[in-house]
Amino acid sequence: MVKICCIGAGYVGGPTMAVIALKCPNIEVTVVDISTHRINAWNSEHLPIYEPGLEDIVKKCRGKNLFFSSEVEKNVAEADIVFVSVNTPTKTHGLGAGKAADLTYWESAARMIADVSKSDKIVVEKSTVPVKTAEAIERILTHNNGKGTNFTILSNPEFLAEGTAIQDLFNPDRVLIGGRETPDGQKAIKVLKDVYLNWVPEERIICTNLWSAELSKLAANAFLAQRISSVNAMSALCEATGADVSQVSHAIGTDSRIGPKFLSSSVGFGGSCFQKDILNLVYICECNGLPEVANYWKQVIMVNDYQKARFVNRVVSSMFNTVSAKKIAVLGFAFKKDTGDTRETPAIDVCKGLLGDRARLSIYDPQVTEDQMMKDLSMRKYDKDHPAHLQPPSPTSIKQVSVVWDAYEAVKDAHGVCILTEWDEFRKLDYQKVYDSMQKPAFLFDGRNVVDVRELRKIGFIVYSIGKPLDPWLKDMPSVA
Repeated sequence: MVKICCIGAGYVGGPTMAVIALKCPNIEVTVVDISTHRINAWNSEHLPIYEPGLEDIVKKCRGKNLFFSSEVEKNVAEADIVFVSVNTPTKTHGLGAGKAADLTYWESAARMIADVSKSDKIVVEKSTVPVKTAEAIERILTHNNGKGTNFTILSNPEFLAEGTAIQDLFNPDRVLIGGRETPDGQKAIKVLKDVYLNWVPEERIICTNLWSAELSKLAANAFLAQRISSVNAMSALCEATGADVSQVSHAIGTDSRIGPKFLSSSVGFGGSCFQKDILNLVYICECNGLPEVANYWKQVIMVNDYQKARFVNRVVSSMFNTVSAKKIAVLGFAFKKDTGDTRETPAIDVCKGLLGDRARLSIYDPQVTEDQMMKDLSMRKYDKDHPAHLQPPSPTSIKQVSVVWDAYEAVKDAHGVCILTEWDEFRKLDYQKVYDSMQKPAFLFDGRNVVDVRELRKIGFIVYSIGKPLDPWLKDMPSVA
């Protein structure tokens, strides 16, 4: 029986290994992590992450050929293939701070693999890493192992979308495997390819050199984020001219050269990858003497920050230019529906902006805990280019935040409602009931374009929806930068 070990039991490692175990019953899969709390959660009835379909797979395979363990070194030593799926955050200090990827966890994992290995291993980069990382990892493995063990490095980046990760794994657009163009490298590629061939059609498995695979992951995320920033930039122009961004998106999306995906305007993109990977790409471009290319990709981040700041400004200016002491209901805190992940969620910056104007927030999200929300709102994120008014609030302003577990409780006596995550339940709320429970005039700011603007205006709401023609009330208010 082939043994696979994955270092890192997070959003990538857990679901990916669960699906491999399900599709490859002849392979023993172990997910390891130094966090015993996280491993205990994987072994419990309440998994540490929410992903539709994941729980059923884990329950079916756990204890058979899928295991979760905190015995990291033991399981790495026994494995034939070691996936490394550890965090690669943006550096917060030192050379490349604010842009470069911090490979501390990756380097630590590589040194540990070299130290405990007594047999040849295929080491697979699953984390998103800068191009040429494999070369550095090879050197660490080679120079820290005195047992004559051979290591072959492969790049196998993930292309999962949270909320649809299981479906993405079951039916991927492509599986990308990059390796050295040497006999050992090609042999290792075939070994990993054979794993995926258990359920992925061969024509969807793309084999490249190491550097192409590493760069393809960064490029894919950069292109997707670019599309979002492009349509968000158009949303500002739509509001200024009376155009409807949904109609514009549909019109350009019918062009077969463009296509309709990732053309939905919103308060901004979030998640663990987009901003981090673009900043990393910017740093790599700068290091390779390509400042014009770096500046091009920087603009994607700048437009995203602009969109969040523009939304906050619209809320404040619409409500008589102040939200001080006013109750604002925030519906949704996760960066997208069907996940509890709050990494880089636009809701953090929007809430901080409103708290900066001394609003009282009542927040509801069906999957995000109060502890996580408070942690996110209290944490100072390193970003020297971040607008000053979106900086973290003071500890005293956190007291102006309450977290509730019902949307109707959140909106009760509120002066305004901000929809920041596109949860399906927000489309189905009884908005007459919402209106009746609010202070008047009742404002609704739709950051995800989930409500029927015309119907809500008939009820009596003053509605702002990203990229849609402005409410007559808002046209008479001060313009938003």
